[in-house]
Amino acid sequence: MRTLTLSCALLLAGACADAPGPPPFVAAADSKQLMLSVLEPAAEVYWDAVGIIMDLEGEYRIEPRTAEEWEAAENAAWVLAESGNLLLLQERVQGDHWVAMSRAMIDIGMRAVEAAQARDPDRVFEVGGDVYLVCTGCHAVYATQTLRPNYDTLPDPAAGEASPAGRPDGSTPGHP
Repeated sequence: MRTLTLSCALLLAGACADAPGPPPFVAAADSKQLMLSVLEPAAEVYWDAVGIIMDLEGEYRIEPRTAEEWEAAENAAWVLAESGNLLLLQERVQGDHWVAMSRAMIDIGMRAVEAAQARDPDRVFEVGGDVYLVCTGCHAVYATQTLRPNYDTLPDPAAGEASPAGRPDGSTPGHP
């Protein structure tokens, strides 16, 4: 019995010694500063990489034409994906919805990377729209002051109205 008690005590002491300490990560910026200095500039670079301008003289397609321009779009996509991880730092997390939206940013960021790596302007344009939906889906809860005027009355998903991400169930593109 004495051996069993000693063995249990040693096992418990070892388990306590192996318990993980606090995460080694510390948020240097608050969420707003992260958005303004990291996420928003990267999203703008990605969105500006492709587009169509229509005027009286016709239609003009904007798309990366050099390896450097494609690399800029891809780098911006990587920033979007990794920013989702930065949003998951303990000091920033504001509940389960925050975690879901941060993971949606990671997922859509990876789709953006894949589109840029494929050098497919149509896919970059399509994924850029989904990036926008993920952004506004999060902002509809955490940063309503940043939404455009057409978001002045937010839908009520509980009443079956479409979510800011456009889906009645509140899911976001790339993250069911």
